[in-house]
Amino acid sequence: MTDATVYVVGVGPGDPELMTLKAARIISQSPSVAYFCRHDRMGHARRIADAHIAEGTRELRFAYPFTTERQVNDPSYHPDMSSFYDDCANRIEAEIQLGRDVAILCEGDPFLYGSAMYLFDRLKAGTPCEVIPGITGMSGCWTEAALPMTHGDDVLCVLPATMPEDDLTNWLEKADAAVVMKLGRNLPKLQTALKRAGRMQDAVYVERGTQDDARVMPLADMSEPAPYFSLALLPGRRGVR
Repeated sequence: MTDATVYVVGVGPGDPELMTLKAARIISQSPSVAYFCRHDRMGHARRIADAHIAEGTRELRFAYPFTTERQVNDPSYHPDMSSFYDDCANRIEAEIQLGRDVAILCEGDPFLYGSAMYLFDRLKAGTPCEVIPGITGMSGCWTEAALPMTHGDDVLCVLPATMPEDDLTNWLEKADAAVVMKLGRNLPKLQTALKRAGRMQDAVYVERGTQDDARVMPLADMSEPAPYFSLALLPGRRGVR
């Protein structure tokens, strides 16, 4: 039996100074840290947490088997990703059995479209787990854009741009305010849905919110491919109260 714990740590939207004090403490004290990344990159969460990772810390680097090169509707997508997450969870469990705490780093908040929650799902039944919340990416982006989002009894919808165009259009018509995530190759589809819903004039594009290279512009002006760390914001009612 081991007393070791898995900490699922939200490191915030990008600016390292927006990491919570608790997240920084847990990371600096953990003998092992784990993080997701592309095979050819360090990993965004790892970069955010860099100043708090002590020398000699064991690093578990979880490189995705694929990212944008395979579509979610590919029949192999979910089985292969499930197998990948199983392997990641097994590697963390091995650290726990050695009595080593593990901090799993996650951009934004772990429970909002975070890959780390899939490891939490696999580990929580048999391993002590603690989740450290973080400032969400969407919060960082609407702050970057200086854009108040919800007023009074506004309904806020968080939508993945991966959904079918008709569904996107329907939700955009109904929502007072909306955040659309996972843009990337789905940007042209979102632009069409916004036009159909009559909301294009409301949409603001934000890229890498809170980071040094952040960009903010009307979404209608965005014509180039969107990177992973980007989203669209549609604020709610803006009348005086």
